[in-house]
Amino acid sequence: MTLSSRSFNVYHAETITVAQFSGAGYKWSQSHRSTLNESSREKHMRSNHSTTSPGGPRRRWLPVGGVAFIAASALLLGGCAGGGAPSGGSGDSGGKVTLSFWNGFTGPDGPALQKVVDDFNASQDGVEVQTNIMPWDTLYQKVLTAAAGKDGPDIVAMSASRLPQYIDEGLYQPLDDYYTNADNDSEALASAAVNASIFDGKNYGVPVNLATMLMYYNKDLFTAAGLDPEKPPTSWDEFAAMVPKLTVDENGDGKPEQYAIALGDHETVPMYQPFLWNAGGGVVSEDGKTSELGSAGSLKALNFWVDLVKNKKASPVGLSGADADKLFTTGKAAIEIVGPWATTGFKDAGINFGLARQFAGPSAQTTLADVVSMSIPASADDSTKQAAYTFFKYWNSKDGQKTWAEGSGFPPTRSDIASDITTNPYPAVFGAPDIVDDSQVLLAGVAAGGTITTTIFEPTLQKALNGEGTVDELFPAASDQVQAELDK
Repeated sequence: MTLSSRSFNVYHAETITVAQFSGAGYKWSQSHRSTLNESSREKHMRSNHSTTSPGGPRRRWLPVGGVAFIAASALLLGGCAGGGAPSGGSGDSGGKVTLSFWNGFTGPDGPALQKVVDDFNASQDGVEVQTNIMPWDTLYQKVLTAAAGKDGPDIVAMSASRLPQYIDEGLYQPLDDYYTNADNDSEALASAAVNASIFDGKNYGVPVNLATMLMYYNKDLFTAAGLDPEKPPTSWDEFAAMVPKLTVDENGDGKPEQYAIALGDHETVPMYQPFLWNAGGGVVSEDGKTSELGSAGSLKALNFWVDLVKNKKASPVGLSGADADKLFTTGKAAIEIVGPWATTGFKDAGINFGLARQFAGPSAQTTLADVVSMSIPASADDSTKQAAYTFFKYWNSKDGQKTWAEGSGFPPTRSDIASDITTNPYPAVFGAPDIVDDSQVLLAGVAAGGTITTTIFEPTLQKALNGEGTVDELFPAASDQVQAELDK
């Protein structure tokens, strides 16, 4: 799908309306649903990231900030369980089951999550959910040790890309029976959200959210550069032609005061990896068994973007996700590609931004998608599991998802309530069918995904950006390292 016939229009941050968006009703077609029955897999930014992509699994997803600490953290963090009730829930004299729910929604979307939890608790007398909200990196570390020690949360939310690492250690239990129970109305859920938590043919999660990444661009900076503020770049070549106008080095010292784009290269929603898909490459093959980092498409993408950043100064080198956000928020970068959670912060900062689909590469225009899933520890008993299922059903109900979408700006996880969301325009934008249908989850179902991201891809990218070797020298060797991880 290209943007030549742009059904995905450009949006002004303050005047955006759902009516501007062609086809903004959520139609998760049965044909689309059937294409997603294969096994699927950010650190979710301070929030707290039906064609087949040539080089990557169609819905393999986001390993941002993966954990290479699986063995080490048990030694470093032993005994650091954090404040959750022991897995298995707790009851009171009235028979109510109390569930501890760990998640990382520390940002502007946190109040929306808490509102759904509060509404659920008030809706019935049998189950009470108590949230324990912490930064995502803290959560991932605590969960590993707490789950292994059977002293962790009853429910944990994490990026579906992270789940395989924990599942592979036997820490979480399959939840397929949730989906086979017709009372839970799972058929209404977006297939991309459901299938992201599949590992080795079993589903270990129930979706909290589905988030696609879009291009935010600063209209005022476009105007100041002599560019049309209603026409953001629609292709790599268009963007490259804009870089000399959007990157501003006033004193010529080689350190621009303004950059064309803010691209994080570590501790971030994956910003570079989707470029590989759009040039016919990828990190791994669709079946998750073969490294694609050394493929012609991957090298083509990496050479293009490393040149733009290293030589053309399109973006600073060495940005984390938080650094990239700050650069855009302070008006020092014209573009950032990130998810719906950023809308509130950018609006509060007074940025006059537009939203558009990420520019197309030479082969495709695949969008990165993130899914956060709720899982249950393997040690949880059946009563705890059933109590958690009661909460999951409410979370993904029409009422729960309306509250979540309107409060957070995320698209709902279900396909049948678009017309019910009237107070927030962003769910329709980020959840538009042509965007979601052409989205992809990075490294879904790949147990080594975190290691591949943090110990191979990101360090190799940083070497190339810092001139410590060329792309053609560094990434074939990195591809061999990825293959070694996949073969373990």
